[in-house]
Amino acid sequence: MKNIAITIFVVLIFVGMGIKLVAFQVRETELALVKRFGNPIREITEPGLYFKWPAPIDMKEKFDSRVMITEIELNETTTKGALPIIIQAYVLWRIAEPLKFHNSVQGVSNAQDSLRSLTRDVGNNVLGKHNFSEFVNSDPNKIKLQDIQNEMLASLSKAVDDSDYGIKIETLGIKQLKIDQDVTKAVFERMKAERNSATTAIMDEGKALAARIKTDAKSKRAELLAAAEARAKAIRAQGDASAAQYYKLMSEDSEFAMFLRDIEAIKKILGNRTTYVVPTDIEPFDLLRGIRALQPAGANER
Repeated sequence: MKNIAITIFVVLIFVGMGIKLVAFQVRETELALVKRFGNPIREITEPGLYFKWPAPIDMKEKFDSRVMITEIELNETTTKGALPIIIQAYVLWRIAEPLKFHNSVQGVSNAQDSLRSLTRDVGNNVLGKHNFSEFVNSDPNKIKLQDIQNEMLASLSKAVDDSDYGIKIETLGIKQLKIDQDVTKAVFERMKAERNSATTAIMDEGKALAARIKTDAKSKRAELLAAAEARAKAIRAQGDASAAQYYKLMSEDSEFAMFLRDIEAIKKILGNRTTYVVPTDIEPFDLLRGIRALQPAGANER
């Protein structure tokens, strides 16, 4: 029984060693390439357990499939307005096709060098199409940095695909913008001039608006004064007409006219439930004690 157990144990050891020679695992973060006598014959892009002939017939080479970052400093180039600038960019990329990657660049270091060269070419081409004001501007709406990055990304992705590097560009960004000291001074002077010009334009617009408001106010004032003057004239004319009637009445019968005036005064004073305490011997309230006997003018003459 003991010999059988030893035999099984030895068999298991040999089986394990055999499996280790012919099987290998590809993890989630890996890609693999199987080479036979040094020549690539199969690429593996999905995780799992795979088999091959034992070495030295078949050999495996694994690649990291996670996103990697490469920083690139572009050489000094000029914008559309002939201003010199230096761009420091970064590229996020990953290995997508291990067979093409192995045949073209043969290593991460070589891939980064190739990316730097392609990015510099793309950057010089793209940056030369844009004005400096699209990179630096006092007006945020005029800055087109995101559009420039997208344009560089599209151009770099196409260049990498055309080169069959077996890698995929995930994103590209501009990390830093460098400009010469003299250029910096000129840019700030231009920005200052633009701000002053905008300030002058706003002030001129404000003055023009104020002048229009004053003109409108004067015009409305003149209209209101004219309307008020016309109304005052109408009221004076109406008053003169009413006074003329009283003057005529006064001239014909002064005592009767004064009586009517007193009656009108009492109506106005005692209107709307008015309580008024006053001696009854004061005009016109003496009428409340009794109405005087009045006769129209000329009654005694008939």
